[in-house]
This record gives sequence, C-alpha cells and structure tokens, in this order.
Amino acid sequence: MSEPDLPVNEPPRVLIVEDEKSMGDMLMTDFRLRGFESKWCANADKALVALKQSGYDVVLTDINMPGSSGLQLCNQITSDYPDLPVVVMTAFGSMETAISAIRAGAYDFVTKPIEMELLGLTINRAVRQRRLHDQVKRLREQASRPEQFGDLIGESPAMLELYAQLERIADSETSILLTGESGTGKELVARTIHQKSRRADQPFVAVNCGALPEALLESELFGHVKGAFTDARADRKGLFAEAHGGTLFLDEIGEMPVPMQVKLLRALEENTVRPVGGNQEVKIDVRLLSATNRDLATAIEEDRFREDLYYRINVIQLELPPLRSRGTDVLKIGGHFVDQFAKRAGKNISGISEAAAQRLLDYSWPGNIRELRNAMERAVTLTAHEQIVVEDLSEKIRNFESRQFLVDGTDPAQLLPMEEIERRYILHVLDSVEGNKSTAARILGLDRKTLYRKVKQYGVETGE
Repeated sequence: MSEPDLPVNEPPRVLIVEDEKSMGDMLMTDFRLRGFESKWCANADKALVALKQSGYDVVLTDINMPGSSGLQLCNQITSDYPDLPVVVMTAFGSMETAISAIRAGAYDFVTKPIEMELLGLTINRAVRQRRLHDQVKRLREQASRPEQFGDLIGESPAMLELYAQLERIADSETSILLTGESGTGKELVARTIHQKSRRADQPFVAVNCGALPEALLESELFGHVKGAFTDARADRKGLFAEAHGGTLFLDEIGEMPVPMQVKLLRALEENTVRPVGGNQEVKIDVRLLSATNRDLATAIEEDRFREDLYYRINVIQLELPPLRSRGTDVLKIGGHFVDQFAKRAGKNISGISEAAAQRLLDYSWPGNIRELRNAMERAVTLTAHEQIVVEDLSEKIRNFESRQFLVDGTDPAQLLPMEEIERRYILHVLDSVEGNKSTAARILGLDRKTLYRKVKQYGVETGE
C-alpha cells in the first residue's frame, strides 16, 4: 500500500496516536509552535484510517493504548507504509519495550515524561529521512521514466498513461479502436502495437478506408478472382489474406460505406472472406486495429455507422492526445524531426533555439504531429543557421496569438453576457476537435445530450 506523497516544500506533518486527549492536545500545540502540522487520533484504528486519507512525514504513537497497542500499530504501518517512519513513546524508559519497538519497525523511541526538545529533534530527524527517501525515489522514477515507447516519442503525463495502456494490451488478440484528432499519429501507434505483439514477425498491413470507393475497397480487402470485373485480368489476394497471421489496420474506418460495413462485420465474425466474383471462402487469421477521427457514436445515431460493427471493433478504445495537450513533447518531437530532415539534407543543425522553441510551445497545433512534421521540414530546408530560429518558422506560427473570448477593459459597452461567452467557447472547442461532439462534451464537462441542446440553442452548427 502506498501513502500519498507530500510536496517537498510543505511543512512537516505528524500523525499523533495517543489515547489521552490532554496529552494529544499538548503535543499538537508544541508541534504547531515548531512549524509542524499535526493530527491527533485516539487509537490505532483511527490512525490507519487517517493514513489512507492523507500523507504524513512521521507517526508518533504511544505504546499502551486500549485496543491495538502501539507495537501492533507499528507493525501494521511498517507492512503497509514501509517508507513512513514511526516514533514510539514508552513509559519509564524500559529498554525491553524500546527493543520491542525497534524490532516492530520503529524509527526511534522517546520515554515519558516527554522531553519536548528531545522529541522535536527526533521528529526532525525522522522527517529529514522521510523526505530524503522521497526525493531519491522521485529521481529514480525520473531516470527510469521512458521518453519513448517503440517509435512513439514523449514523456507528458498523457503519453506515459498511453504507454502504460499499450504495455498491457499490445500482446493480446483484442480488437482496438484508436480515436483522436487527425494527425495525432494513429498509424504509428498501430504499428507500435503490432511490433510489441506476438505477431510482430508477421505482416502489418494498413489501408485507408476513406481513400477508396466502395467497389475498389471491397476488392482491396477481400481480393478478387479473374474476370470478376473488367480490369480483373488475374486472381488477386486481398489485404486480409496478405495480413494473414499478422495485423490489419483499417484507418479512417468511419468513412467506410454502410454496405461495406456489413461485409466487413461478416468477415470478422466468421474469420473468412470471399473474394469478389469468387465462390470459395478463404480462412483468415488477423488481429484488427482500427482508427477514426470521427465521432462514431454520432454516426451510429445518424445511421452512418453500424452499431454491431462498432462493438466488434471497439473492444478497447485508445484516445490519442492532441499535441497541444502534451506540453514540452512538442519540442522533443520537433527535435526528432529536425535531426531527421537535417541528416537527409546534409545540414549540420544542432536543434531549436530558445526563442523558436517558445513559439512552438505557444502555438496550438490544430494539425497535430503531421503539422509539426511539415513545419520542421520547412524550417530545416530554409534555415541558414546551426539552429532552427524564429525566422525559419512559418508566419502563422511566429505570429500566433491565443484566441480570446473576453474583451479587454472595463467599458460596460464592451462586456459580453454569459450566454455569448458560453456560445463562443463551445464553438471554439468544437472547432478545436474538428466537430467531434463526444470529445467536445468531455472537454466541456457536459453529457452529449446537453451539448446537443446547447448546439441547437446557440446555432453553433451553422456558425451563426
């Protein structure tokens, strides 16, 4: 069991466990004068509850209490919170009791009647040890924290969470739906899942469902036999067959025509495909990964996507974070692209200048990683310096200013009603997520029905 961490700069926090209220009040008063924060509990059970609710630097407990003794409490804390020091208070200076306390895992002991200066020194030592241990632990975590997972780059909280999810699911056979804005790297994530899976030495086959008309998409996926249509001069394996034993990635699956969705669902349910113009079923063994930047829940309501297919492809959904929510990851990814394009162009470029880096951090990146890649390729091509400088960035990035929803100043004639501010912000969020109402509702903290009502109320869809 882990105890909540305490920020380094907060005052030390002491949990006092003492069955006599007068003694607890006296200790709390003394600790307050020393700049400590403290909480008093009358018994061991209440102390264990307090430890689950909040973080402490040290526990100070009496030995003899009704119910569980201080030694039993010390044993329990040592087991559940091994990094939390416990100081025990024992009467008469009994060496036997003190030894028992140390064996139970106590950091130190003090004898009653309490010498407050000695107790203060003991508590201070325990606090220093606890916080030093926390600092070392944080440094170790930072040193071991991955900046990459496969070919994915970044160490923002959103990406670390994504890495943890990928680690758990990559080696399964489960169908995964990758969602998120256009340009967030869904195909790269799909390739990473494949590379981390047991199918890594088998084919990874990708197709963009939105780039092909329905008739051609069916032939691409399922194959065709000679003579099936005018240009079918020979039998041709489809992508399902090419991916046999490996992974098939259907990008932009939300663009697939509904009749084709029916055929895809049948293939997935029966693990067979029938080539166009053919009479024989072909067995297939693929792991399916899909991706979309569309709101499939809305598409289902509008009869543009089949609900049964949605549940078949969406056993696990991973939403990729937009670049604007990934903090300094934009500099790590940008630096990666600079190195890549500089090597290709034969240029000696050492990175991105501080001023240019600030512009990259300020920009909102509506096109996400795809837009960043384009921006860095342009900058490397144009630069005459050893670093990418502000002048190498496009005018749009150089001159970007955050969109304002409130007017400056205090002129009553310029101030806006709350309804107008809400309308503008809803419009901004919908614009930022390319109209994905499910994502917009989550960002706004609304349920989807409430968002639909407000959209209709404010005329947001028509841009009024």
